[in-house]
Amino acid sequence: MTDERETVEYDSPTGGWGSLRGMVQTALRERPSAGAFETLRRQNKAGGFMCTSCAWGKPKHPHAFEFCENGAKATLWELTRYRCTPEFFAKHSVTELRGWSDHDLEHEGRLTHPMRYDAATDHYLPCEWEEAFAAIGTELKAIDPKSAIFYASGRASLETSYLYALFARLYGHNNLPDSSNMCHETTSVALTELIGSSVGTCVLGDFEHCDAIFFFGQNTGTNSPRFLHPLQKAVERGCKVVTFNPIREKGLIEFISPQNPAQMITGKGTEISCQYLQVRAGGDIAAIMGLCKFVFAEDERRGGTLIDRAFIADHCVGYEEFRAKADATTWDRIEQESGLSRADIEEAGRVYVAAERVIGVYGMGLTQHVHGFENIAMLINLLLMGGHIGREGAGICPVRGHSNVQGQRTVGISEKPELVPLDKLAEQFGFEPPRDTGTTTVDVCEGILDNTVQAFIGLGGNFLRAVPDQGRIEPAWERMRLTVQIATKLNRNHLFNGKTAYLLPCLGRSEEDMQAGGPQTVTIEDSFSHIHGSLGHRTPASEHLKSELAIVAGMAMATLPPNPKVHWKKWTGDYSLVRDLIAETYHEQFHDMNARMFEPGGFYRGNSARERVWKTKTGKAQFTAPEMLAATNVADADGRYRLVTVRSNDQFNTTIYGYSDRLRGIEGTRDVVLMNPQDIKRAGLSAGQRVTLVGDAGDDHVRRIGGLEIIPFDLPDGTIVGYYPELNPLIALHHHDQASKTPASKAVPVRIEA
Repeated sequence: MTDERETVEYDSPTGGWGSLRGMVQTALRERPSAGAFETLRRQNKAGGFMCTSCAWGKPKHPHAFEFCENGAKATLWELTRYRCTPEFFAKHSVTELRGWSDHDLEHEGRLTHPMRYDAATDHYLPCEWEEAFAAIGTELKAIDPKSAIFYASGRASLETSYLYALFARLYGHNNLPDSSNMCHETTSVALTELIGSSVGTCVLGDFEHCDAIFFFGQNTGTNSPRFLHPLQKAVERGCKVVTFNPIREKGLIEFISPQNPAQMITGKGTEISCQYLQVRAGGDIAAIMGLCKFVFAEDERRGGTLIDRAFIADHCVGYEEFRAKADATTWDRIEQESGLSRADIEEAGRVYVAAERVIGVYGMGLTQHVHGFENIAMLINLLLMGGHIGREGAGICPVRGHSNVQGQRTVGISEKPELVPLDKLAEQFGFEPPRDTGTTTVDVCEGILDNTVQAFIGLGGNFLRAVPDQGRIEPAWERMRLTVQIATKLNRNHLFNGKTAYLLPCLGRSEEDMQAGGPQTVTIEDSFSHIHGSLGHRTPASEHLKSELAIVAGMAMATLPPNPKVHWKKWTGDYSLVRDLIAETYHEQFHDMNARMFEPGGFYRGNSARERVWKTKTGKAQFTAPEMLAATNVADADGRYRLVTVRSNDQFNTTIYGYSDRLRGIEGTRDVVLMNPQDIKRAGLSAGQRVTLVGDAGDDHVRRIGGLEIIPFDLPDGTIVGYYPELNPLIALHHHDQASKTPASKAVPVRIEA
C-alpha cells in the first residue's frame, strides 16, 4: 500500500493489452462452452447476437471484432460451463447462501431447473414448469392486482417486454418499474419536459461530424467501452473532448485500440480529453452555469455572434429568465459549489464557443442526484444556447447502461399510463386497461416496508441488491405472499423469498431459442433508438430452460381468463406475431418491423426533438433557471463527506466478474473507500486503515458499513468513492431525485468512523 503522499492509479491507457488480458482471465475462470468464441465473432453484427451488456449503438459497418472487454465478459459469463443444479441447492440452505459473496453466487453457474422454495427445510427444491405456473396463477388471482409488482431488468427483448406489459395491464395494474428507475429515469422525466422526447437526440453518425463533446459523469472505459472507438476517431480528426467528473477515469484520458496494430505494438494511445475537470460530487449545476455565464460574456464581447438567437426565437421559451439567473449568479458561488476555478471553466467555455457542432454526453453522474433533473436541465440550457439540438453532429446523448432498458420503456414497460397508447391496446385486445399511475422502484420499496406489496415478479435483475436501504428492505421482503424470480444465474435477491416463491431459469440471449415455429429471433433497442434483431446459436445450458417470453406467457395463461383476442400459445410459437403486434400498437415507429429488424446498423424509430418538433406543453424547447447550484440537498458540515458509488472494471451492474478494478489500479478487493490524501490527513486517518462509513441522511435509521480499507486516490476535497452495490445500504430510501424518484447514489451524505 502506498503512503499518504501518493495516490493509487493505473499507469497504462484504456484498452490495449490490459483489455485483452481481462477477457482471457474471464475465459479461464468461466471455461465457456464450445462455440463461445464463434458467438463473440457474431456479436453486435447484423444477423448475429446482440450483446447483453451495455446499450451502445451497433454500427452499420462493424469492426472485425465488434465487442469490448466487458461485452466479452458478459458473453463468456453467460456461456460458462458451470451449472447451478438441484444437487447444489440440496447441499446448501438459503440461509447459508446469504453469506456468500455476489461473485461466488453467480460463479456457481447457470441455473438448470425450475425451483420452488421450501420454507420448512430452507432449501430450494426442483419442480415442474406447470406446477410453478399453476401456483403463481393461483396466488395472483387471490390478491388485489394493484398489490403486485411486475419488475423488469434491462435485458429482456422487445417481444418479451411487450407481452410482459400486456400481461400486467390485462391482470389489472401499471406497476411496471424497471431498471431505468434505478439509473436513467431522471433522463426520461427531464428530457420529456424540456424537449418533448424521453431519450437522447443523437445517433451514432453524429460522432463523425461533431466539433466538441462535453462529458458529464459518464465512465466510458468501464461502462460502454465500444464508445471509445468513435471517440478516438473524433479526436484524431480534431474534435475536442472536455470531461467533467470527480474521478479521473482512464477511458476519457487515453485509449489504445486493440484493433490498431500500430498502437498495440508501440503502446502509445490516443489522448481523449483536452481538458479534464474534477468537479466535486454534486457540483455539475454550478460548473455548467459557469460555462453558460462565460458564453454570455463572450457573446457580448463579440457583438452577439455566438448565441443562436434565431434558433432560440423560433424554438425556445424561458431564455430571458435563464439569462437573468446566469447574470445574478456570482463566480464566487460557482467556484465554491463546483470546486473548480473560474479560469478552468472559462478554458472549457472557449472550446464550446469555438465549436460549430456540440454534443453533450452524460451518465449516472448526472441522473443519480437529489437534483438530477436540474443537472440535465442545465446541460440542455448549454446546448440550446448554441442551437445544438436538432442538427447533424450535435445533440444530447445520455449513455444508457443495460442492453435493452430503453427499448423496454418504448414498448410499454412503464408505470406512467400517459406514456402508453392505452386506447390502442384496448382496441387490439378487447379490454379496459388500468389508467392509474403505477409504482416506481422507490414506491415498491416503500410498499414492501409498509406491507402493501403482496407479490413481486422479477423479469431478470437483482432488484433487492440494487436498491437503497437494503438493511431495512431485506427483512421486510419475506412478508410478501408471492415472489417469482426469472434468471440465468443465482444472485442475492433469490435468497429472500415470499411465502410462496419460485426461481425460474431462462435461456440466455446467446442461446438458440427453439419454439413450435422453429428458431426464434428477438429484438432490442440501443441508446440511439435503433432496433436490432438478435439470433442465438449456442446450445442451451439445460434442456429444462424456457425463454423469457415463454415464461411470461406461461404465467399469463395460468392467471388470466380466456380472451379471444389474446393468443399466448401462438405468440410463444412464433415471435414474429408479437412483432406484428408491436408494429400495430406503435405503427409510426415500428412499421414493417419483421422486414427491417436485420438492417445493418439497425432501423431508426425516429426522434421528434431531432427534427426540432418539440412535444412539450408549450410546443417549444424549454430553458430553465435553476433554484440551486448544488445537486444535493444535504448541506456541507465538518466530518460529512459526499459519497459517490461506482462500478469496477470487472463488473456489470450487480454482476461481479472478478476483483480486478484494473483501470483504477485496485486489485483483489471491493471493500474500500477512496479518499484524497489531504482529506485522509485532515481526518487523522492513514492509508490502509480500516474504517466504517455511516449514513448521515438526517433520519432515525442507522446505516453502517464497516471493514472498508482507505485507499488514497485523486479526488476533489470532500468527495469519497466506493463500490456499488456493496455501499447501497448507506443510501436512504428518501434520498432520490425529486422529479423522477431515481435513487441518488451520488453525493450520498456519510461520515467516517475509525
